[in-house]
Amino acid sequence: MSPRLVLFDIDGTLLSASGISGRALAEALSDVFGETGPMEAYDYSGKTDPLIVRELMSAAGFPAAEIDARMERTLAVYEKRLAASLRPEHVRPKPGIPSLLAALAEEPRATLGLLTGNLEPCARLKLEPLGVNGHFPFGAYGSDHEDRHRLPALAVERARVATGLHFAGKSIVVVGDSVHDVRCGRSLGVRAVAVASGKTSRERLAEEVPDALLDDLTDTGAALRAILG
Repeated sequence: MSPRLVLFDIDGTLLSASGISGRALAEALSDVFGETGPMEAYDYSGKTDPLIVRELMSAAGFPAAEIDARMERTLAVYEKRLAASLRPEHVRPKPGIPSLLAALAEEPRATLGLLTGNLEPCARLKLEPLGVNGHFPFGAYGSDHEDRHRLPALAVERARVATGLHFAGKSIVVVGDSVHDVRCGRSLGVRAVAVASGKTSRERLAEEVPDALLDDLTDTGAALRAILG
């Protein structure tokens, strides 16, 4: 097997943070904009934090220029609120994740990274209670770009810098629980592994025709076969 770059989404794929992120964001939006927008009906899955702010505040009637002007402050307040409210007991690994990460750590041809809409500091905050930050020495984040589709190429470049290896096509594997995870690497021809462990149904994920589709990652052998091909 040739070397593989395996890029994991966080929320819904690696872990659940018990809704703390949403509450911290609601507080930040209230602080900066004076309202939260239609959060109860909003689908966060697979979106970057800046895009979430933009869509919620656009739905609340704020013009793009005003959202742009307040974006940096909103994200800074959100990060501060999350750091103050997230406790270790709030973070739970998704089924099978500890065993899968341990198995991938023993696979010399697998390089792991993150591909997430979280701001990088928030991503690290969420992973810390599980003790798995060390599995992911680099990644691409919502703090890098608002457009999720711009992130895979950035992650690949960071992998090249970190390892000296040039990953391309199906040697790049994106693992995630949303349609955006399946779609975001298509321009690079990556292998997409969808896992129905988040809020998106297996049926909806199947419509995106991922290379592999799993209910969850409990079966380590099946997960490794899906990821490594």
